[in-house]
Amino acid sequence: MQYFDESVRVYVPGRNNPKVVCIGGGHGLSAMLRGLKRHTRNITAIVTVADDGGGSGMLREDLGMPPPGDIRNCILALANTEPTMEKLLNYRFCEGSLCGQSFGNLFLAAMNGISDTFDEAVHRMGEVLAITGRVLPVTNQNVHLEAEFENGSRVLGESKIYYHKKENDCRITQVRLVPEHPKALPQSLEAIADADMIVMGPGSLYTSIIPNFLVDGIAEAVAAAPGCKVLVMNIMTQEGETEGYTGADHVRALLRHGGPHIIDVCVANSTPVPEDVSDAYRVEDAEQLVLCREEIEAMGIQVRCHPLLAMGQRARHDSAALATVLMDVLRNYAVG
Repeated sequence: MQYFDESVRVYVPGRNNPKVVCIGGGHGLSAMLRGLKRHTRNITAIVTVADDGGGSGMLREDLGMPPPGDIRNCILALANTEPTMEKLLNYRFCEGSLCGQSFGNLFLAAMNGISDTFDEAVHRMGEVLAITGRVLPVTNQNVHLEAEFENGSRVLGESKIYYHKKENDCRITQVRLVPEHPKALPQSLEAIADADMIVMGPGSLYTSIIPNFLVDGIAEAVAAAPGCKVLVMNIMTQEGETEGYTGADHVRALLRHGGPHIIDVCVANSTPVPEDVSDAYRVEDAEQLVLCREEIEAMGIQVRCHPLLAMGQRARHDSAALATVLMDVLRNYAVG
């Protein structure tokens, strides 16, 4: 299977259009989608709905709807709109009862009010914004995230996990959804089964990536899928979640929750984070991720390291570079 003319590195209708499924949440997923939409129009983003903090948490509590924030970010990443529309949807109110709330969240909440299901509301918003590909909530059910720690303590609510971990100063051993076994959307399972490549991450390990694999059918569908399964490693560890973790620790945690055969390849950044940027993270008790490549390869997983760091005040993936590397991984995997 060969998707690319070697002279072409962006999407050309009729010449290359691989089917890519992206699983995760948070800003890491939306940033990756911005790069991928230059290479293919056949993108399905499957997004966690366990968030209960910030503006999303407020709307969830007030309206009884799934949290819109991560979904909104993914829709905007795939949108093909005028700059003014993007600014409008990203606008946050600065005062009054809507202080801190995003207009994009309110837009999706209104769409949910005129739709029969949340996934229908997401689809309609995607149509209005003429997005490339599609965005799917991992489930339509109202779920919360519970974390269990090494000392046996537990906490319910994604927004509380950070503070509980800091107070207890011990690792997370397991996360679960409450109620357990929510149903995945059939469209998600179909997209996974039909995908040429399934990409997990980048994003918060326990609160953005793993929750998707706790929804009934997702882990099994990924394990059974014939497409290339790729985990994009975070550049830094995360305060309140993965302090002291190596890349191998990330892999083990994902496999522990999702089961075997869900990762074929790990993609990791090889560029050192500048000292001034690292200093800012040290204050947060975070540091550049140490990969432990040999440990990952011993699990039967390929490792690909590339310069993926975007220059800036925070350590973020370069969207364009990451997308190019993922397409190269797909081509080499398919040809090999």
